Amino acid sequence: MARAALGISVRVLAERSEVADSTIHRFEANKGGMQTGTIDRIQAALESEGVIFISADAGGGPGVRLVK
Repeated sequence: MARAALGISVRVLAERSEVADSTIHRFEANKGGMQTGTIDRIQAALESEGVIFISADAGGGPGVRLVK
């Protein structure tokens, strides 16, 4: 969802986060998880582009917001 909000490709996110694009494809297709360090690098890359990750709370589930 965050990648789509930014309008960037898997390849661009992979380059910016220094993660293999196959890892991102596999995760987005729900065919595997990721190690914590990998998630942290992807999250940091998305946040540097203006994405805010929202935790689940009483008002609803988790989500993302784009602030630009």
